[in-house]
Amino acid sequence: MSVRYIEWLFDILTCMTTTTKTKRVRKSPEERRAEIAQAAVRLVGEKGYYGTSLKDVADAVGMSQPGLLHYIGNKEGLLSMLITDNYDVYGTPDDFMASGLPGSDPDRLLFPAYLRYLVRYNAQRRELVRLYMSLEAEAFSPEHPLYDYFENRPAAVWDHYCRYPWVIPPEMGSWENSMRLVVRMCIEAMDGAQLRWMRQPPVDLYDEWLAFERVIFPSPLWDNYR
Repeated sequence: MSVRYIEWLFDILTCMTTTTKTKRVRKSPEERRAEIAQAAVRLVGEKGYYGTSLKDVADAVGMSQPGLLHYIGNKEGLLSMLITDNYDVYGTPDDFMASGLPGSDPDRLLFPAYLRYLVRYNAQRRELVRLYMSLEAEAFSPEHPLYDYFENRPAAVWDHYCRYPWVIPPEMGSWENSMRLVVRMCIEAMDGAQLRWMRQPPVDLYDEWLAFERVIFPSPLWDNYR
């Protein structure tokens, strides 16, 4: 048996072993869910909820529809994965307090500073923001799975923010008695800024928000509280 033949045989066996090992690789459920979420964010953001089929998502991640359903349950479960498990759980006041940024000290937590943090965070997840805006526009119909979510969103956001010890100008009074309208204005202004950001990519989302901030949190009242 020649040396060349032995080397050739060794190469073949090595290739077969590598192929076998590759076939045995299994992705974890977390990795699969992340792949599904990434594909769905892009597809639903582009085509909307009604325009995106489960087959579209399954094809995008190289799965069968039954395999996809194993992870999401049904199409509404896909929305839950995208919104409540992804969009809503990041960029929170808790994340801000852990950031160490100016205004994030829990003993002197500043609401305008948090909103700037949130805008910067959203500017880094453009596709997810586009998804959110697309779904919000679709959800005017009571038949839409997210109708109640968006209908109740202002109240839910207010209740969520009320859990934190924001420091506001004394002239404003208490948070509970004076800030509900301000929070609603912030939600509506941020939605508008993000919509313009989607339509005109050259617009800087952060600069756009700063223009709103100067109106919502005017000087000199908010100068030491922003």
